[in-house]
Amino acid sequence: MITPENIRQQVEGITTNLIECSLCNMQNFPSKRDETKSVTNIDFGHSDLSLVLKNRSYKEIYDELLKCQAYNFKMIDGALIQLMYRFQKGCLQSHRLAFFPSPYLEEFQNNPEIYEADEIYADIIKKNIVPFPVRFDYSCKEGVVKEIEHPQSHLTLGQYHNCRIPVSAPLTPYIFISFILRNFYNTAFKKYSNKINKFDALFKETIPTSERLLTHVQLPLKIV
Repeated sequence: MITPENIRQQVEGITTNLIECSLCNMQNFPSKRDETKSVTNIDFGHSDLSLVLKNRSYKEIYDELLKCQAYNFKMIDGALIQLMYRFQKGCLQSHRLAFFPSPYLEEFQNNPEIYEADEIYADIIKKNIVPFPVRFDYSCKEGVVKEIEHPQSHLTLGQYHNCRIPVSAPLTPYIFISFILRNFYNTAFKKYSNKINKFDALFKETIPTSERLLTHVQLPLKIV
């Protein structure tokens, strides 16, 4: 079983790896906090994310998250990444894993010659890139989860309120970061993937048959 300490160690290791590869330039190392005797949070020091639930522009949300340092790390292109887990009595109760690309990519896109010499910027200097948030949520809380309508584990693209694409299981920090690097920083991923420590532990699948029959995201069954 994956414990809160396992998750804290993964996030700390990944943070260190990204710093060593110069893929992030600001970071908050993970905090392990006992909210009550039975509830433990692993996050970046605070968990008030009421801002992202408000009907505000993406730039306003991004600016506030940046101002409050509400992230685990800030990538070299300004993207913010959040890794938040909650355990109850040692069992995973919920997670929120979010990727907020910078809405200010014009610096890279309008002056590509500055960055073309460094291949790790190759994926972010194209004019046709449209930044949008990506979030993987998990909850097993009774009264929240409803098959198909609100899957236990799901993917939300953009800020679309009813976008909940079923996911086969909760994500570990390693699975999430690998997904982000491979799909949004592919050039850097190819260059540095062997410098990102692998973590073999995986959460058990939670997807019911009704959601598996829909278009869904299948997580790896093992780390290779």
